[in-house]
Amino acid sequence: MMSKRVIVLGAGWLGNALARDARTAGWQVEATRRVADHDAQISAFCLTGSQLHHTLTLHDAYWICAIPPRMRQPDSNYLETLEQALITAESMACKGILLCSSTAVYGTDEGVFTEQSMLAPKDSKRQQVLQSAETLVQNAGGKIVRLAGLVGPEREPGRFISGKHLSSSSLARVNMLHQQDAVNGVMCILDNWQDAAPIYNLCHPSHPTKQDYYQQHCTREGSAPPTFASNTKSERIIDGSAICQLGFHYQHDI
Repeated sequence: MMSKRVIVLGAGWLGNALARDARTAGWQVEATRRVADHDAQISAFCLTGSQLHHTLTLHDAYWICAIPPRMRQPDSNYLETLEQALITAESMACKGILLCSSTAVYGTDEGVFTEQSMLAPKDSKRQQVLQSAETLVQNAGGKIVRLAGLVGPEREPGRFISGKHLSSSSLARVNMLHQQDAVNGVMCILDNWQDAAPIYNLCHPSHPTKQDYYQQHCTREGSAPPTFASNTKSERIIDGSAICQLGFHYQHDI
C-alpha cells in the first residue's frame, strides 16, 4: 500500500506542528520555508519576483497551505505564491490541496456564522486577500479550513494581550482555537478527504466574553488585563460544529 504523503507549505508556528504530528502518525512529510534546512527536514518553497524556487520531491501527496497572509508587509506575495503552489501541486500529481484560511473572512458583523454564511464585503485588504485565496483554491478543486483565533504553545493570551487597549467591546464573544485542535482538525479532513465538505470552520464551541476570557488568562499569568473601547453587547459567533460530522472532537481548552 502506498504510504500517505503530505506537503506542508509554511512550516511556521502552525505548519511545523502539522508536519510533526503527520510524521508521528506515519505520514511521509515534506515541510517548507523560504530557505531549505536539511537538518530540520525543511524543503525550500520561495517566490522571488516571478521566479519560483523549490526543492519538493513528493508526488501523489496532499498539500496543506499553512502560509499566513502577512497583510502588513508591503512586499507580501502571498497570492502569487499560492498561485504557483497550485500550479506546482498539479504538476506533482497532488491528491488534494487544503488551504488554512481564517474566520476573519466573515468580517466583523454580529451573528452566528456557519460555512454557508455570506462572506463580508471586500472592503479591506484583508478581506480581499482572504477571499481571493479561497477562490483560487476552490477553483483548483481544493478545500478550505477557516481557523478561529489561535492560541497554544508560545501564544498565551494572558501574555500577548496584557495591558493592551482593545478596540472591541468587553462584552464581545471570543472565537478561539487551540493549536492542537487546529492540527487535529486538519488531519481529520485529510483522513476523510473523499467525504469531507469543501469548507469547514474550526472554532472552539465555548464563547465567553472577551472581558471574562482575558481576565481569566491574565489572572493565571499574573499580568495586567486589557482595557476595552466599549461595553456594548456584541454577539459574533463562529459555529465550528460541522467538522464533528467527520468524527472530530474539540479536546483542548482555549
